[in-house]
Amino acid sequence: MDSPAVAAPSLLLVDDDAIIAESLEYILSDEYQVSVAADRAQCIDLLQREAEPPVLALVDLGLPPDTHKPDEGLALIEYLQRYYPQTRIVVLSGQDERRHVDAARSLGAVDFIPKPCDVAELKARLKQYVGVVETGVSNEPLSGIVGQSPAIELLRMQIKQLADSPYPVLIEGDSGSGKELAAKYLHEYSSHHDQPFLILNCAAFNGELLESQLFGHARGSFTGAREEKRGFFEEAGDGTLFLDEIADLPLDLQAKLLRVLENGEYYRIGETRPRQSGARVLAASNKSLLDAVDQGGFREDLYHRLSVLTLRVPTLHERGSDKQLLLDYFKQQMDSRLKGFELDEAALALWNEYVFPGNVRELRNIVIRLSSKYPGQTIKAPVLAQEMTAKRARDGQISENDWLQANLHSDGFQLNDELRRVEQRYIELALQACDNNMSKAAAMLGVNRSTLYGRMERN
Repeated sequence: MDSPAVAAPSLLLVDDDAIIAESLEYILSDEYQVSVAADRAQCIDLLQREAEPPVLALVDLGLPPDTHKPDEGLALIEYLQRYYPQTRIVVLSGQDERRHVDAARSLGAVDFIPKPCDVAELKARLKQYVGVVETGVSNEPLSGIVGQSPAIELLRMQIKQLADSPYPVLIEGDSGSGKELAAKYLHEYSSHHDQPFLILNCAAFNGELLESQLFGHARGSFTGAREEKRGFFEEAGDGTLFLDEIADLPLDLQAKLLRVLENGEYYRIGETRPRQSGARVLAASNKSLLDAVDQGGFREDLYHRLSVLTLRVPTLHERGSDKQLLLDYFKQQMDSRLKGFELDEAALALWNEYVFPGNVRELRNIVIRLSSKYPGQTIKAPVLAQEMTAKRARDGQISENDWLQANLHSDGFQLNDELRRVEQRYIELALQACDNNMSKAAAMLGVNRSTLYGRMERN
């Protein structure tokens, strides 16, 4: 007996351009049950008449009455997030300025795709979010990614969904959040897991040496090139090349990387014969690539090529109770010769309330220090607070200058990251307090709405 046919997932398409809406409806109708609305009011009316909320919503920002502004689209995202939180919202819009992208994401959109877009890319990006909704949380955790929070379960699910895609993946996230670990699992869960996984930090080399690291060089091609050298693209074979700190790639090498991404072709330094690479590229940066594009330091075409698929690693603050799971995990990883420490009730409460601005890297370093200083002891809250520089500064236990000095000398410190983190935290708190109402949040922060968009753009 034949199994009953599985209904296609539902997709709500909101776009006022009739030609675009009809084209997308035709293109997507082979995989989705598509319903179409031309503006916010029509969309709300359609939703209220449907028995079930849509699995996906594909929303344009520029909706009537003023299609040159994103206000109606953002208001619709806010409405969907509030009343249909299980619907995954993807923005498809030509209004792709950084402030609009950040505003859409802050209100609940899971992705932002600029118009015009490649049809295959659009389908691939929609498909990953259908999987998240249908499957829910992962029942096969990736062993090295510790946690049970919804944010980390979503990350695991997206890693599994994107692992075998042929497209590049741009891995976003704050410093210390675990972008390299996410890249590792994208490789390990792919069908090329038996091929090499290579990591290159683009900030660690100067221009000529970095080009040699990437593409290799011929003997005698520059001073000191006494032997020919295979580059990372060649060494990776059909495996994965993870380019960390991609924002620091010089502009001339960005053009050469773009060529590899477009047709797999590259040249060793000093050679005129093209070579072919089958490596998949993953990229990450703790700097904003969109800011770098705006400032002329990063090619826009390369940005769009690298960000065909994006994966965001959540901050530790977004992961809630994972802080305690990570505490236990890193204690178990310590040298077996060290007796484990324990936290008393007050110290454990302090641990769970602490923001960890340095994310998982900071948490791990605190565990290392506590294990070394207090083996076999029960640690009280005042002792734990001494290891938490941000907590100590807030409570006046150390001077502001000492706190700044501690941060300045911490591993991976970046001033722009620190400033963005503080500003972003205030914005997040204001949006939470105002139920994601942008106007109310702006008033709470003492700025107007357009200024708030601008601040979000800089974060």
